[in-house]
Amino acid sequence: MEIEDLTIQITEEMAGVRIDKAVSSIDEDWSRSQIANWVKDGAVKVNGETVKPNYKVRPEDIIVVTPPSLEELDVVPEDLNLEIVYEDADVLVVNKPKGMVVHPAPGHSKGTLVNGLMFQIKDLSGINGVVRPGIVHRIDKDTSGLLMVAKNDASHNSLVDQLVKKTVTRKYVALVHGHIPHDKGTIDAPIGRDTKDRQKMAVIDKGKHAVTHFRVLERFGNYTLVECRLETGRTHQIRVHMKYIGFPLVGDPKYGPKKTIDFGGQALHAEVIGFNHPKTGEYLEFSAEPPAEFSELLESLRDKD
Repeated sequence: MEIEDLTIQITEEMAGVRIDKAVSSIDEDWSRSQIANWVKDGAVKVNGETVKPNYKVRPEDIIVVTPPSLEELDVVPEDLNLEIVYEDADVLVVNKPKGMVVHPAPGHSKGTLVNGLMFQIKDLSGINGVVRPGIVHRIDKDTSGLLMVAKNDASHNSLVDQLVKKTVTRKYVALVHGHIPHDKGTIDAPIGRDTKDRQKMAVIDKGKHAVTHFRVLERFGNYTLVECRLETGRTHQIRVHMKYIGFPLVGDPKYGPKKTIDFGGQALHAEVIGFNHPKTGEYLEFSAEPPAEFSELLESLRDKD
């Protein structure tokens, strides 16, 4: 399966960084090392020409990335000791740790959720091919929490249909900058690729319909803990929406302020997932507490408050 070419135009803000850093920031599943290998192999061109891996991008550079075919990936099962919250013959729910990529990408074929699932689960849905078997939806690398996974094609189709019809319950907890004065709210704002910075998503007029409902759980002076319920599932939706209303996520390297708490990524956890069982129709709902480092961060804020 071929991946569509990606074209990037370098802005003033992006200029001066190595090409591997510039390109890898477009997709959090791509590492700098794999991009460097693509540059060496000629799969990344600048203004139509090949460059060296240490090339520093300039304003107005046009970069075209032609990733290798996903068919070339050799996805090896790995014992990653995944936390399976629920499993039956049709579906499973897994609690993904922070820092783990969901599925492999060219040059990054190990240590992903899929590698771990292939080791622990012997009957995954093959509808998404060898690279994304059973994967119905995903969460960002540095977001922890619950994902539903299909174990056969009928279940896969049912879960995808539920996502499309917006009947899946998806609740996240997020720590954001700022004191949110109101107890709850709804953000209804379309999301698409940022026209000024192709590395990011943003609220734009021509974006895709996106709705996030939130309610305040706790306030800590200049920080607020919120629960966000997704009605739609756009790329980086919670991160973009909370920034849009003036309350960016703590630790977010892409959408947060430069001065933030060093959390090794955004303080975001997929706490609740609920869906109708593909075979029985019974509504199932599961929850997982945030990881220890998230809880420790909240405790430290309570102590200061």
